Amino acid sequence: MTTAPVARKTTTSAPVPTQSRYQNSVAEYWNAEENPVNLELGKIDDLYHHHYGIGEADWSVLDEPDPELRKERVTGELHRLEHAQAELLAGHLGPLTPDDRVFDAGCGRGGGSIVANLRYGCHSDGVTISAKQAEFANGMARKREVADKVRYHHRNMLDTGFETGAYAASWNNESTMYVELELLFAEHARLLRRGGRYVTITGCYNNTYGQASREVSLINAHYICDIHPRSEYFRAMANNRLVPVHVEDLTEAAIPYWELRKQADHLVTGVEDPFLTAYKNGSFQYLLIVADRV
Repeated sequence: MTTAPVARKTTTSAPVPTQSRYQNSVAEYWNAEENPVNLELGKIDDLYHHHYGIGEADWSVLDEPDPELRKERVTGELHRLEHAQAELLAGHLGPLTPDDRVFDAGCGRGGGSIVANLRYGCHSDGVTISAKQAEFANGMARKREVADKVRYHHRNMLDTGFETGAYAASWNNESTMYVELELLFAEHARLLRRGGRYVTITGCYNNTYGQASREVSLINAHYICDIHPRSEYFRAMANNRLVPVHVEDLTEAAIPYWELRKQADHLVTGVEDPFLTAYKNGSFQYLLIVADRV
C-alpha cells in the first residue's frame, strides 16, 4: 500500500522575533500597504517589485494624447525601469547553478527572487516581516509554477533560523534601512558559505554632506524607515566578514525614474520631490554594493 505524498507548505512561519515596537510598526505598515505604484506595475507581468528604477526613460510615453493609454504607457515604462534595476542586482549574484540556494532579505512581494530564479534556475528563500506579503509572494510563485524552488517565509531577516553556510548568494534590495546594519550583516555572513556573494542596492545619506538632510528626513517619515549613512555600510560589512569587491553610484541613473514618476498622476505618493531634491543636492545617494563573504 502506498501513501500519497503530503503537499509541502510553502509559507513557513517561525515565531517572528521583533527587537522593538518599531519592527511591529513596520510589519503593520506593510500588511496594510496597497500602494498603486507597487501593485499596478506588478500586474503587468506578475513581477511585483518594491523598489525604484534605473536607466534612461522613454519620455515619449508622456506624449500619448489618450489619457487612459497614457496611464498604461507610463505605468509600463516605470515597470521597465524597476525591472532593469532588479536585473542589475541579479547579474551581480552569479555565477550560480540550478542547485545553488540564494537568500532574499526583505523580499516584499517577491519579484527579486523570481528574477534570480529565471536567470539562474536557483533555489531562493525570501523573507519578509509581513505575513501578507509572504502569502502574496507564494501565490505568485505557484502561479508561475516555480514554488518547488522559490519560497517565501514570514520571518525576520535578522534572525531567519535558516541553516548556517547554506547559501551561495544573498541580497537586500532597498530593505536595509529598516534594520541595524551590524545585525543584518552578521546574519548574512552566517548564512553565506565562504566565498559567497552579498549584494545590496540601497539609498544612503552622503557623509560628505553632513548629517541627514531635510529631504532624507522626509523620506524616513514617509516609509517609517531610518536611512543609514554611507560610511556605516562599509564599517558594518568589515566587522562581519563581508569585503566589498564592487561599488557603483547609481544616483544619476535613478533620477529619470523619479522624474517620470512625478508626472504619473495616477501613481504619485508625495515623496517624489524629496527624492529628486536629495539626489540633486548631493545629500542622498543610491548605491550598488557587492561584497564577498571571507
